Amino acid sequence: MRTALVSFVACVAVTVSAMPAGAHHAFAAEFDRDKPITLTGTVTKLEWTNPHARIYIDVKDEKGNIVNWDFELGPPNGLMRRGWNRNSLRQGHVVTINGFLSKTAPRVANARTVKLSDGREVFAGSSFDVGPADEDAPAK
Repeated sequence: MRTALVSFVACVAVTVSAMPAGAHHAFAAEFDRDKPITLTGTVTKLEWTNPHARIYIDVKDEKGNIVNWDFELGPPNGLMRRGWNRNSLRQGHVVTINGFLSKTAPRVANARTVKLSDGREVFAGSSFDVGPADEDAPAK
């Protein structure tokens, strides 16, 4: 019985260690601080997941077509420290998001602030704002 348990635990350990781990990235690896963006749109989904929460909004493009944007937020625990919770935004809320465009993916950005429909502006826990002060970074 003990041998079977040890074998089982060893198999689980080997299996888990063989699974790919999602690597965390630095802001500069994925987003371009020289390409700020501000968009207003309707929330279609809020994903409250680690390592980053995400907001998806529908925005009208220059041709009048509705396109869906994906904004990365900070981690859920960081957002909670800023006063957020998983019910802070709901599908259908209109928001204005300031952030920075992805270097590689279309319609993907890192959110820095989110202006809610009631006029409050909340910080999004952007990885741009994490770390030592940077004199070139926009003021908070």
